[in-house]
Amino acid sequence: MTTGAPTPTYPVRPRRSRLRTFLPLGIAAWLVLEIWLLTVVAGAASGFTVFLLLLAGFVLGAVVIKRAGRRAFQNLNQALQRGTAPSSGGGNGLMMLGGLLLMIPGLISDVVGLVLLIPPVQKALSRYTERTVERRLREAAPGTLGDAFQQARMHRPDGKVVQGEVIRDEPGRAPEEPRPPLTG
Repeated sequence: MTTGAPTPTYPVRPRRSRLRTFLPLGIAAWLVLEIWLLTVVAGAASGFTVFLLLLAGFVLGAVVIKRAGRRAFQNLNQALQRGTAPSSGGGNGLMMLGGLLLMIPGLISDVVGLVLLIPPVQKALSRYTERTVERRLREAAPGTLGDAFQQARMHRPDGKVVQGEVIRDEPGRAPEEPRPPLTG
């Protein structure tokens, strides 16, 4: 018997992104591989050798993070004294990531952390990351986080940042709805 009441419709759940699906599996596989490798090395050498390797990785990672942080702070201070924007990090972020990976217990993370400390690898990774981020920002749709960054990155010739919005009139494009003004 029907009562005439409408059947409730539930909103369709959006699909999970691939990252949210596979990231936990990747982390679990990485942890299992790290533990397995530590047991293999402990069986081949000794448990004390593995302990010394992990301790050396932790100490080296702490030194690298401290050095990279100090260098980043000095670059920021120099830029503030000159009254200019800080120059590119020069790999400080990748050095900190390499130090963090060295501090995490495990041999695979230690190897990846050491590779990140190599200057040519840092330059190649930073160039690739910059290109990827710039491409994603250019492709950002209105109302997304990337669009907010596009709006915030407008500079005047004197170097001061001015909030605003760039509207490009391209031939063959239909006009979009007017956007609300940015408020401060």
